[in-house]
Amino acid sequence: MSNAVVERLIGALNKHDLDGVAACFGPDFSGEWPAHPGRDFLGPEQVRRNWEMIFKTSPEITVAMTHAVEVGDEVWGEWHYTNAAGQDLKGVIIITVRNGLIRRSRFYMEPIDAADTAVPGGPRLAR
Repeated sequence: MSNAVVERLIGALNKHDLDGVAACFGPDFSGEWPAHPGRDFLGPEQVRRNWEMIFKTSPEITVAMTHAVEVGDEVWGEWHYTNAAGQDLKGVIIITVRNGLIRRSRFYMEPIDAADTAVPGGPRLAR
């Protein structure tokens, strides 16, 4: 992955650098959760407040983007949050970058289930 602002964001998140995190986002930033629209928010100030709370409640959190594809001004990435409030999360975040700043993110993140977690429809088939 070669998108400079996304790489800066990951570095700032892993350093728990609130100023560095907020500096990655444009003033017109929109954070969207299509599956959870009540979580939508606007602006880099809210990004900062969100991560300030996350860093306080999850002091050992680390963030990685394990796979990514860039198309035009979008970065489609598979993300892994480790030690987020005692759990790990994985999912996709689609980030729109314009003029060197993140302008929009769409989050599709979920907690990782244990391997033996029950699934709808009955037991899993052996692989």
